[in-house]
Amino acid sequence: MSSTPLFDDTDLRHIVASILERGTLPAIVQAGHPVLRAQALPFTGQLSQEELAALIALMTETMRAAPGVGLAAPQIGVPLQLAVLEDQYEVNEANALARAREPLELFAILNPRYTPVGTELASHYEGCLSMSGWQAVVDRPACVDLAYDDEHGTARTARFSGWQARIVQHETDHLSGTLYIDKAHTRSLASNANYGDFWANPDIAAAKAGLNF
Repeated sequence: MSSTPLFDDTDLRHIVASILERGTLPAIVQAGHPVLRAQALPFTGQLSQEELAALIALMTETMRAAPGVGLAAPQIGVPLQLAVLEDQYEVNEANALARAREPLELFAILNPRYTPVGTELASHYEGCLSMSGWQAVVDRPACVDLAYDDEHGTARTARFSGWQARIVQHETDHLSGTLYIDKAHTRSLASNANYGDFWANPDIAAAKAGLNF
């Protein structure tokens, strides 16, 4: 496999300028597009503060319109280590309890890296805006420490657990070219319709028995 990067800083600046000039919400890139499998470029000041703020605002609007709880820059075709995260959706009490799902205030992460805390894993169905129409079960660390730069260039660390930890891991994985399906129990893969009809339970016990994973 070639180690030659698919994108460079010139590509990045051109792509961002093109997206910002359109004045419309960008399409969310779907699996099979090379940008989703590329190593995203670390942010080293390639964009001005005004451009970066505009890109974050556009990604936030795109995420909310989808709707989703996170969006990585490669998902709109931008090969940059940047993601926005937010979870303010109402969910029923049983699902919130089973998934340790708590509200997550909007924030942006640049150049993120996460480290598992402890050995506990959480197994739940998750989907992706770049694999529209499908969900699968992924085992992920139940708690992680995240190191990242904020939109002002300040280095930060934070600890996340439960569903927030899943969001953090999912979006950070995008920036190294990893999709959730790479880590999923592929036998659990279900269309959104079938998930809703058969497996939309607070836990995965029924799906695990019925789909043999």
